[in-house]
Parts: sequence; structure tokens; C-alpha cells
Amino acid sequence: MKLYRVGGCVRDRLLGIPVNDIDWVVTGATTAQMLAAGYKSIGKDFPVFLHPESKQEYALARSERKTGPGYRGFEISADPATTIEQDLMRRDLTINAIAEDDQGNIVDPYDGRGDIEARKLRHVSAAFVEDPVRVLRVARFSARFHKLGFTLAPETRELIRQMGQSGELATLVAERVWSELSRALDEDDPAIFFATLRECEVLASLFPEIDALYGVPQTAKYHPEIDTGIHVMMALQKSAALGHDNETRFAVLMHDLGKATTPVAILPSHHGHEARGKKLVKAFCKRWRVPRTHTELALITTEFHTLVHRALELKPSTLLKLFISADSMRKPERFQKMLDACLADLRGRKDFEDEAYPQADFLAQLAVKLRQLDITEIQQRGLSGKSMGQAIRAARLGLIKQEKALTQPQQG
Repeated sequence: MKLYRVGGCVRDRLLGIPVNDIDWVVTGATTAQMLAAGYKSIGKDFPVFLHPESKQEYALARSERKTGPGYRGFEISADPATTIEQDLMRRDLTINAIAEDDQGNIVDPYDGRGDIEARKLRHVSAAFVEDPVRVLRVARFSARFHKLGFTLAPETRELIRQMGQSGELATLVAERVWSELSRALDEDDPAIFFATLRECEVLASLFPEIDALYGVPQTAKYHPEIDTGIHVMMALQKSAALGHDNETRFAVLMHDLGKATTPVAILPSHHGHEARGKKLVKAFCKRWRVPRTHTELALITTEFHTLVHRALELKPSTLLKLFISADSMRKPERFQKMLDACLADLRGRKDFEDEAYPQADFLAQLAVKLRQLDITEIQQRGLSGKSMGQAIRAARLGLIKQEKALTQPQQG
């Protein structure tokens, strides 16, 4: 039995960045030997065990043989005779196919260290094409290591392009796609995930709603960058720079999908893109089984972002409708995330990167006051049903009018 640290922990140590999790591969051992040594079996598809004390994962070295389509179409062998080199061969990128034994000796049969020095993301072998999830993983690693200067090797780009043409990407399972997309959104440079997929000519196959945004013009006065696809990626980058959470970044990604379906005759105006966008967001989230909280935030951001931008000029009745429709009373945190997404939308434009956004502060403060509005006196009137609702609405409207008056410039 021999133990090796493998994959990300070795890669990150060689890159000089913090190591979070340590994965181990064990050669020369059987499942019975691991269990006898006190390890707990947790693997469903192949032998993986938890160390009895450290709780770190230890996997038996294994080899794979493609037997069917998709990422499940493999026959896996964890024979004790499997070498560490054979185990590393099945990995996606050379920088992830490096091992280190318990004496600190590096095992690097595919020159992952050379690619770390060259800052290249390169596939290990032709077996890369057998698992379509690797396309998304490569795009995610492109986003993660973009700041370190990593670029995609030309031969890997071409291989991914061929995978797109072969139809193998159609076998992707929704949960795996969402897992990779969600993790990519959390990177410092999430836009690079989509740029890499587009560069490899597979963005249209995977996320056609996003690919369709490129080349769609917007009004130059409000969008000096013109291109809608460029704007959405700029907004996504701004959302990441502002430290927004995963749900908010996803809402930013979705907010302008409707612009891809704007009638050519009215371009570069995009009247009605909010309603058109909601249909596309719903379809996207259903197809990839996006979590409900992500979906709901994306939908209200898509529907109301233009109203939020115009908040200071809206009528009190329109403002009240916004608060009610966005359910700000019951879901204040979600409402704030929508405002955060709108800020990223505004600043994700050429020459608007540091633009002031008083609309968000105005709406956030007004939302708090509406939630804190004391309706005790109304409740004591003995009203019920429709009459009660009308009285509460009138009180809320009065508060909005009062607050809005404070935002208007003084006369005289």
C-alpha cells in the first residue's frame, strides 16, 4: 500500500496559493484492506474512503474504460495493480495530474509542472473527450486561474470544439452543468468561464440564451459598450468585484436575456425586454434545475431592474407596486440582493464603472420604513377584508409620498 496526495492540493502548492482540501490516492490496496485499517467507505461509483481520524478522502487508484455516452458511461477498475501513473492518466488537465508521495517526491508523468510554469491549461490525453463535464471544468479553471495568467492550450481548445460538433455535450446531466456553472460564478473572474466556452465554439450549444446576446446593439448613451453580450459579462465581473453572493451573480447573468429577442425593427431600443426575459429565465432555470432561490431572484431582477434604475422619477403608486410585486415586505434580503444586482448592471458598462447609484439607497431605506410602518391604529378601526387592505395601502402610499418629497430639490 502506498499513499499519494493528488490533484488540486499538489497543483495549488506548486502555484504557491493556499491549499484547502487534500485528496489522496492509494495504490496496492483493496477495499477489504482499507476497511480493516479503519477507513469508512463512502464511494458510490468507485472505492472512496474517509480516514478514521483526519476524515480526509482516500480513493483507490483506478482506471476507466468508456462503455457508453455521458459521464456515467464508464467501466471503472480499482485493481490493486493499478499504478499511480495509470490513475493520473484519466484526469482532465495536466496541472491536475500531479501526485506527491508521503516522502515529498513528485510524480508528474504528463508534465503538469511544465504547464504550471508555462501557465497553460492542457488536456492529459485523448480520453478527455469521453467525459463532457470536462468542458465545463476547463472553462471553470480558466476563470479561476485567469488572474495568474493561464490560457487554454490551442490543442485543448480544438478538442473541445470537436466535442461540441460531435454531439457529446447533449449527454450532459443538468445537475452537473449547474454544479459547474454555480462554482464558476463564485470565481474572481466568472466572465472568463463564458468567454472560454465561446472561444471553443460551444457556448451556443450549452447556454444559447447567453450566446444570443452577443452582437445585439444597445443605445450608446446608456451603453457605450454597445454589445449586450459584452455588457452582461462586464456586469457579471462587476458583481464579482463587489463581492456579491452566488444568487446575486446569477441574477446579473440572467437580467438581460430578453434583449436577444428584441424585434430588429426597434433596435437599439429594447422596449419590453423584461417580460420577454422572464420567459427565457424560466426556461433556462428549468432546463438546468437551478435552485428555487436563484430562480426567484433572477426573475424579479429581470422584471424590475429598469424600474429600479428609474426609482427616483417613479410615481408613488408605481413605487408601491414595485415593493409589493417584488415582495419586499416578506423577503427583505432578496429585495436587497435585487438592488445589488441592479448596481452591478449599472456599473457593468463602459465609462459607468464608478457611477453613483442613489436609487438603490433610496429604495433600500424606503423598504425598511415600509416594513416598520405602524398599522396599529388601522387595525383598531375594526376594518376587515378589502377595507383593511385599502387602508393599509393608503398608509403605505402616504409614507412613500412623504419620503419621495424629501428627495425632490427645494424650490426658491
